[in-house]
Amino acid sequence: MSSLKVLFSYSKGIRRYFLIAILCVAIETSFEVFIPLLMSDIIDFGVLNQDTSIFLEKGMQMLMCALLSLIFGLLYARCAAKAITLFCQRLRSVEYRKIQEYAFSNLDHFETASLITRLTSDVTVIQNALVNGIRPFARGPIILILGLVMSFIINAKLSIVFLFTTPILGIILFFIVRKIAPMYRKLQKAVDSVNLLIQENLTAIRAIKAFVRDEYEEERFEKVNAHLADISKDTFHYASFNTPAFQMTMYMAIVGLMVLGVQMILQQEMQVGELTGILSYVLQIMNSLMMISNVFLLITRSIASCNRIAEVIEEPVALRSPNLPLTPKDSSIDFHHVYFKYSKLAKEYVLSDITWHIPAGSSVGILGATGSAKSSLVQLIPRLYDVDEGNIKIGHVDVRDIDLIQLRDLVAIVLQNNTLFSGTIKENMRWGNPQATEEDIIKACKIAQADEFIQKMPHQYDTFIEQGGTNVSGGQRQRLCIARALLKNPKILILDDSTSAVDTQTDHSIREALRSIPGLTQIMIAQRVSSVMHCDQILILEEGKISAIGNHDTLMKESEFYRGLYESQQRGDKK
Repeated sequence: MSSLKVLFSYSKGIRRYFLIAILCVAIETSFEVFIPLLMSDIIDFGVLNQDTSIFLEKGMQMLMCALLSLIFGLLYARCAAKAITLFCQRLRSVEYRKIQEYAFSNLDHFETASLITRLTSDVTVIQNALVNGIRPFARGPIILILGLVMSFIINAKLSIVFLFTTPILGIILFFIVRKIAPMYRKLQKAVDSVNLLIQENLTAIRAIKAFVRDEYEEERFEKVNAHLADISKDTFHYASFNTPAFQMTMYMAIVGLMVLGVQMILQQEMQVGELTGILSYVLQIMNSLMMISNVFLLITRSIASCNRIAEVIEEPVALRSPNLPLTPKDSSIDFHHVYFKYSKLAKEYVLSDITWHIPAGSSVGILGATGSAKSSLVQLIPRLYDVDEGNIKIGHVDVRDIDLIQLRDLVAIVLQNNTLFSGTIKENMRWGNPQATEEDIIKACKIAQADEFIQKMPHQYDTFIEQGGTNVSGGQRQRLCIARALLKNPKILILDDSTSAVDTQTDHSIREALRSIPGLTQIMIAQRVSSVMHCDQILILEEGKISAIGNHDTLMKESEFYRGLYESQQRGDKK
């Protein structure tokens, strides 16, 4: 139930709408409960005595009760709609804001598809539970209590039937809820699996088409879809027992009341109107129990979703800004015996004993075989992850002592598969700097060698970019991402193999243009030696450890890996 407390804490400011809605239902229900009592008076005193004044008097009272019930029902609908809409909107906003605060290590705890489900499907489950649950939650107990009271007022002896039938229904419903409670969480996990496969397929649709794997992916989808269908079938199978149990109990009560009631009428112990009134209350009481059982089923399912949403909200953010942040003196970078691994439970470190000094305004390159932890190394600089041992300093200040926003503004990182968002080129560029002028955008694009192909587009900088940049080539996408990073005016620029899709001449032009930016510390990860051989320093990584550091000439003499890589690429270029 702790998850309910977490979510309830976000209902501040809108709780009054929930309370007013429940109060309106209570008043509406109270008027409804009086109608059968008035109807029994009409039969017993109006019909039997042929007194038309009773018809008019009680008829007007019934009409007034129905009218007031309608008015309060409409007030409930208005307040409930406002409360539920605002609450669910707030839940989605809170979840989304929390995800934006996550560090990469937090995101590693959740699959992307699961986060999407928690933001959409799980919130919708709670919304449906509130929409379909508030009214019966308030009506059920009131009708049950008042119905029983009214039945005993009309005829206490006959109403004893309820004391036998009501517990039967309660016991059946208890076992139903107990059975399906754990099944709803499995159901939401199955929805996660379906969403994950759909997301993967839509993201990699071009690869699927290229490898003609349509049928294979359809088979995979059929498996997860069938699994979801099986869980849904089992869950709703047990939930559907609710209605037959209600009908069985209701008919048992009606039969019992009719048998005893007829005998009491024949023995002149009660009147026909009393039996009619009690039979009306049977329907109300049984309906109230049905409402309560449905509320339990809704709560049971919504608790599973509440738990999943609470997990997102309560996830402790791995990276926080310091209480007393410091400001770096310059853009120099120092690694001091840095050790790092992605999971605390991992046996081996991804990076081991990294000690390295990068002077401010210098350019450095990083080379290494696939899996040597090149990307892991540079992701520690802007604190996308935190080191496990040692420290990293920028301008002689530990990165953990720098405000996160200031640090991320200081460092711009361009990944190999960096993403463009749907919108115009200008809108994508202003992700780097919302206040950037058109001149600033053009200047950054010229440095990144993107202006040349933008000018050839029909709408130039107003050209619309599809989601993920699918309507531009890989090289064009990389150059646009570099330009976007430059618009941040960073002191440190990290290019993580982000020119791999451009030709050698364009790569050279980008490097030459970057040199013109004064005071910019550049870190370049590359596969091509030609991309980093001009750098002031080149670091060679092997299995997460520093193998060699030096400039091109030094490494040609001292590093067998660097010399072999350079010679093999030179031979490849000559061919």
